Amino acid sequence: MTSIIKVQDIQNATGDNIIKEASNTITIGASGDTTNIVGTLQNDGSALISGITMVDRWRLTTNFTNTAQPIASNLERADETDAGFIGTGMTESSGIFTFPSTGVYLIQAQYGFQLNGDARDLAHYISKTTDNSSYSTASGNDIFIQQTSGSTTWNANFISYTFDVTNTSTHKVRFEVEVGSNTSTTTRGNTNSDITAFTFIRLGDT
Repeated sequence: MTSIIKVQDIQNATGDNIIKEASNTITIGASGDTTNIVGTLQNDGSALISGITMVDRWRLTTNFTNTAQPIASNLERADETDAGFIGTGMTESSGIFTFPSTGVYLIQAQYGFQLNGDARDLAHYISKTTDNSSYSTASGNDIFIQQTSGSTTWNANFISYTFDVTNTSTHKVRFEVEVGSNTSTTTRGNTNSDITAFTFIRLGDT
């Protein structure tokens, strides 16, 4: 037996509209209301809204020189007063970042470099593992520094990667710098602002 309830408006105890239909438009709630959707809103079986449920940001707090594979120390979660986060963030141990839940994540990495001299090859990577053991390059780039005006010269770059994390025990990431020619090259860090820094955004379900 199929039951059908036909209404135009659904109101709360004080007479305010919770759901209203007019001119083929369905309005849920009113201005100033908070609408909580538990689970995933679907359209014909396809996920319509899953929403960003996690945003986290980490950074290198002090400079280091030469290669680091991975960057394993002097890392902190951004801690300025107005830093914005959503949900349960990443955990980090010896430069290995573990995700709080499965899902599809956008990983963004920015690197800052300086050198009083020339460097032909500054490689920097986002590396991933899917077996909690073997790491491979997920995203990377190479830049150079050519000394300007006979003094310290700076360069920087940005890379990103979208990672389908199907198992939080096996799917992890780390960040690397490989200095090819001039081992005096410095990767820049700062405890008060993002110079070399990493952002994690959970885009949706896996």
